[in-house]
Amino acid sequence: MSMTPPLRDTTAIPVLLRKSEILFRLKSDSLCRIAYTIVTEKFPTPMCHQTIGRESDGGMQAPAKKELAQAALVAEARPANRTRTKGAISAATKHWPEYLIEAACLGLFMVSACSFTVLLQHPASVIRQMLPSEFVRRLLTGVAMGVTAIALIYSPWGKQSGAHFNPSVTLAFFRLGKIDPWDACFYVVAQFIGGTLGVLSSRLIWGRAIAEQNVRYAATLPGAYGTRVAFVAEMVISFLMMTMVLNISNSTHIARFTGVIAGALVAAYVTLESPLSGMSMSPARSFASAAPGGLWNSLWIYFTAPPLGMLLAAQVYLWLWGKDAVFCAKLHHDNEKRCIFRCNYHTNLTKLTIKETT
Repeated sequence: MSMTPPLRDTTAIPVLLRKSEILFRLKSDSLCRIAYTIVTEKFPTPMCHQTIGRESDGGMQAPAKKELAQAALVAEARPANRTRTKGAISAATKHWPEYLIEAACLGLFMVSACSFTVLLQHPASVIRQMLPSEFVRRLLTGVAMGVTAIALIYSPWGKQSGAHFNPSVTLAFFRLGKIDPWDACFYVVAQFIGGTLGVLSSRLIWGRAIAEQNVRYAATLPGAYGTRVAFVAEMVISFLMMTMVLNISNSTHIARFTGVIAGALVAAYVTLESPLSGMSMSPARSFASAAPGGLWNSLWIYFTAPPLGMLLAAQVYLWLWGKDAVFCAKLHHDNEKRCIFRCNYHTNLTKLTIKETT
């Protein structure tokens, strides 16, 4: 007598019945084997995706791996962001007086520039009517701006901040390794804000006269020779100015005259070079005049040529003398004001003095 279990209705088998139990009950019956095959194909045994093989690993674990990698990157970025934030806060809380000085000094320079431009270029000005020669008027404007620059550089404020008043100068000293990144950033921002406030203050002082065609907020604009000549001219005068600053300020006996020579160059540039480009050397100075008057057409020249010229001068100085030859980022360092830069003024000065005496 056959010991085969009686045939059961396969439609009554639960969906979640384990395959091993189905195999035990239906193994020896040919008809049930067909049902077994159908059940095993329709309801395969579930397996963990982590042990199924390459297909499961690539299809199901890849998103998890990607999420873990992204989480790791975020975790690594958080300390770096916190460090940057702490650096910015630390710089701002410790060095804010220097930032305000840079803003105030460039603002005063722009008030001087706007005022002398109105006095010497406005058609209704008595001084303009007394001086019909354009060259003489440029000469007087140059002398006035040169004296203004010298006064600011040697003022207590200029002695403390280093008397940059110009993003191009700040970037050049940053390239030379004399300024911390956050100090350079805040210096540039302060210069833009200060210069713009200076021009806006001049508008309050002079009213509509500052917007007159011959004045135009003392804007720096390309001359009759066009933008290419203006670009080259700005790059050349910026290169020469920074070359002078580096060579004079890093010498033993004549470092204290850096500000005087800088002022003399400003006067000469306004007199001789301004017909070519308007004589800027500073993105912040040009922006300050362009913003109130909406004079945006050629502003790119003054955002590119001056920084390029001064950075090139810094690079040439590095090639010739190296970083160690740069005393500091101050134009005038022979004073008792604090220095926030990476300064080795006194160390280098002592070394040079010993060399010269031996």
